[in-house]
Amino acid sequence: MKHIFSISLISLFFLISISFQTKAQISNQPLKMPEIGYPWKKSELLEPSVLAGVIQSGKEEIAILNIGAVEDLPGALHIGAVSDERNMTKLRHLLVNLPKHKPVVIYCGCCPFTKCPNIQPAYQELSKNGFTQIKVLDLPTNLQTNWISRGYPIAKKQTNK
Repeated sequence: MKHIFSISLISLFFLISISFQTKAQISNQPLKMPEIGYPWKKSELLEPSVLAGVIQSGKEEIAILNIGAVEDLPGALHIGAVSDERNMTKLRHLLVNLPKHKPVVIYCGCCPFTKCPNIQPAYQELSKNGFTQIKVLDLPTNLQTNWISRGYPIAKKQTNK
């Protein structure tokens, strides 16, 4: 009888441990990319909802740099894709007149920011030039999905008359 009880106890323990392992492997949370290989820290990622709030309040003085070929956010300076050397030169010229202590938000939005050919070079250029408050707009998919479809503001397009 003691032998059957021991086997039952071991079987129960085994089933419980499998149950916990299965639950631990299934998650509704999105998979986060590891920080390894990126020049920015997790604390330098800026959630779209936070930037939208800052833009709508108009109270905080920040520089927003569009370093891609997507729509401009309100108040953004359109640099263009810095993977193109001409646009990187535009960024370098702009940085000369920008206060190094001023918060600077960079975004591209053409693709997931972790794979973007523009984010990392722009971040490194800002860092190399002594900027201390760099933020990368956290767009895991793209500007359309993570900003526009959520109803966050976009700059009005200028029309030529």
